[in-house]
Amino acid sequence: MKEIKTIGVAGAGTMGAGIAIVCARAGLRTRVFDLRQDALDSARSQTEGFLRKSVERGKLAIEKLPEIMGQWHGTTRLEDLADCDLVIEAVFESLPVKHDLFGKLNAICRPEAIFASNTSTISITEIAGGSGRPDRFVGMHFCLPAQLMKLVEVSPGLVTSEDTFSLAWAVCEALGQKPVRTQDTPGFVLNYFLIPFNNDAIRLVEQGVAEPADIDLAIKTAMGYAMGPMELLDLIGMDTQKLLCEAMHGITNEPRAACPPLVRRMIAAGWLGRKAGRGFHKYTDSKMYGA
Repeated sequence: MKEIKTIGVAGAGTMGAGIAIVCARAGLRTRVFDLRQDALDSARSQTEGFLRKSVERGKLAIEKLPEIMGQWHGTTRLEDLADCDLVIEAVFESLPVKHDLFGKLNAICRPEAIFASNTSTISITEIAGGSGRPDRFVGMHFCLPAQLMKLVEVSPGLVTSEDTFSLAWAVCEALGQKPVRTQDTPGFVLNYFLIPFNNDAIRLVEQGVAEPADIDLAIKTAMGYAMGPMELLDLIGMDTQKLLCEAMHGITNEPRAACPPLVRRMIAAGWLGRKAGRGFHKYTDSKMYGA
């Protein structure tokens, strides 16, 4: 089995930044691509802040910080991912956007490079169909926030080779993550439950049943969740939640997966969540979750 030494992460948003931390922290060369330099600057700044907080909490040796940051390289040039052994896509949930990205990567990367998608709702087989290398394509869905949560849902498409799947599994273990195998079905395991669950929580707010803070407190206290649904939605972002709902509802027609009207109103108001300073809660800084 080939050795993975350099990993590309396409997308420097909340999810991509977290995945990049996991990769760099494991000692792998990590190239983070985004079209926007400001997104890369923000991701690097948040990464360093998160690692410094890890040092303060005794979870990371201080001498490891420059070593990890030295593995982290940001770029706005897709061509800089040419030498990657594995590229993990973490852009928003749009099949045409993902096809466009992977089509370009296919022309840039070595034929033996493996492609992976962090999608949580779109079919791996469908995305792989536009990648130019469906046999070397696999789903690797990291659990948000990736830098704290260990779970990765590893999902083969219909054409994914067993060698590709085995390599993705081994990479997860090398990164210190815990992989689980799932079939190529909408939402896999986590989002099959989570998207409708989060929408139900939003509808409680819409109906005036309880305030967001009280919903979070109830769920964390009674069910033992580390994060309440409204806090998680603020971390995901309302714009991303809308795309997740549209993707899953479009495939399953499950009524509970339909995007609640409140989400669209919050997007119109600019209340996107943590990244905007306001969502269901208000935020006074742009620190990465857990920092």
